Amino acid sequence: MFRTSFTTRPTLQGTFGMVSSTHWLASQSAMAVLEDGGNAYDAAVAAGFVLHVVEPHLNGPAGDVPIILAPAGGRVRVLCGQGPAPAAATIEYYTGLGLDLVPGTGPLAAVVPGAVDAWLVLLRDHGTRELADVLRFAIEYAEHGHPAVERIGAAVATLRELFETEWTSSAEVYLPDGRPPAAGALLRNPDLAATWRRLLAEARAGAGTGGPGGREARIEAARRVWREGFVAEAMVAHAARPAMDSSGRRHAGLLDAADLAGWEATYEDPVSYDWRGWTVCKAGPWTQGPVLPQQLALLDPGLDAADHGTPEYLHALIEGSKLAMADREAWYGDAAGPEAVPLDELLSPEYNAARRALIGPEASRELRPGRPGGRTPRLSAHCGATAGGGVAGTGEPTVAPTGETRGDTCHVDVVDRWGNMISATPSGGWLQSSPVVRGLGFPLGTRLQMTWLEPGLPSSLVPGRRPRTTLSPTLALRGGEPVLAFGTPGGDQQDQWQAHFLVALALAPEVRGGLDLQGAIDAPNWHQDAFPSSFFPRGMLPASVTVESRVGEAAAAELRRRGHKVTVADAWTEGRLCAVARDPETGVLSAGANPRGMQGYAVGR
Repeated sequence: MFRTSFTTRPTLQGTFGMVSSTHWLASQSAMAVLEDGGNAYDAAVAAGFVLHVVEPHLNGPAGDVPIILAPAGGRVRVLCGQGPAPAAATIEYYTGLGLDLVPGTGPLAAVVPGAVDAWLVLLRDHGTRELADVLRFAIEYAEHGHPAVERIGAAVATLRELFETEWTSSAEVYLPDGRPPAAGALLRNPDLAATWRRLLAEARAGAGTGGPGGREARIEAARRVWREGFVAEAMVAHAARPAMDSSGRRHAGLLDAADLAGWEATYEDPVSYDWRGWTVCKAGPWTQGPVLPQQLALLDPGLDAADHGTPEYLHALIEGSKLAMADREAWYGDAAGPEAVPLDELLSPEYNAARRALIGPEASRELRPGRPGGRTPRLSAHCGATAGGGVAGTGEPTVAPTGETRGDTCHVDVVDRWGNMISATPSGGWLQSSPVVRGLGFPLGTRLQMTWLEPGLPSSLVPGRRPRTTLSPTLALRGGEPVLAFGTPGGDQQDQWQAHFLVALALAPEVRGGLDLQGAIDAPNWHQDAFPSSFFPRGMLPASVTVESRVGEAAAAELRRRGHKVTVADAWTEGRLCAVARDPETGVLSAGANPRGMQGYAVGR
């Protein structure tokens, strides 16, 4: 049995403010906003824009971001920064091009960019700072440079030929002096800095034309510039130009001006589930978020600390994860009315007792969705076609020469001294997703690759609908009070890693009177791939499970004996978790961050 008492660093504690993110510069920029009197939402927006600059292989301005927030004294809300499919994006159009999957790269996979509008709506409604104040960190790093992390250069090196021969606008940004950015070398993006400076200038000039002036008016003007002004015009013109994509051919995109002008970030209620005194809040089934409470619902009610880390424990979590992910494939999507996802049934005690009984002593090899309310599961024909093979991601970028990737994402959590809390998972618009929009400094996103080109499925491509995203921030309450915000990059692995984190946290003893955040983050982790990947080319690997070597040889051997196809990875490879917490009784704030990849950091005081 492994314990969470060994940690790579302490769980931070304080009373003023805490930030945890996937890059130290984003964490420290957010902390600077808190120190300047801003609240958690001001800080998160600053971090979000910095992440666009310093982790361009993991997210960008034309990407996506689901956000869960809990204002002090208010109710938990989800802010949707996931844009929908363009109005012209029909199954017939794509299949007419000879495609059976949406490409994983290029403008044909672009949805309406959602991240920037979501960050601006958050700042308008819940922040206190001017947009210029929170954007200044991103502008500075884009204009003057930031030390590039190793994985940026590695991604660019893989794509070098594509950039030099096809995506030449990307080469201009990411092949300075004709070479990939060296680790630690200053990487600049002057076009992106100029984009934000021009947006701020036009927002100031236009703030008086739409009503009374002031902070909110300037933010609204910035939203108009993004959705209808020079930024939108450049994105639409760019999408119309054919570009090489992962199909091996050049295609133009379908994004147009009406798509951009007609969509905005919106609020909705979270999906919530009560487990062992925790109320876990997730975004709806237009994300994979409900997979986390489904995994919790499938756990044996008698699970205790003595079980943690044993082979039996790992087997039960892995098999429960397979059942939950099979339900994701059969039932999750952006639909309402008669097609709505049957979440009440999927999370009901009766349904999960029956599903739990399917977990036997041996590893399952089939995709086994349930029948909530007696409904018949609906799966893509591609699920069977890929069941014997495919490609599985591990959470950090996996990049092919044509650019297709899996698992490229960032995360940020913030809690402030007033009790405001937020969890956000920005992603998409990666440097490897599509050519950079010349003059803007960032590429379009490719989230449409997560839809199926078959009608009648919960996640079929439908114009105006959101693709079912893997992005999955989490916020948890105890006794009705927000106490924990957490999340991770990792594509399809996000809610697998988060389930293991939350169970480890719930079973672990307190540290210095608080939650052992760092111990639960550091605990040996795993993921399984026995379901269709959300990313092109949508492969799956039945019975496959990857464990960190720290799980131990005996546990790995026992899993193999049970029929799991076990890959033992390096000791620190599984999970990219961030977390912050608040004790409502004492006001003590805590934070922890992932040591894997040597990039995530928590700060606070």
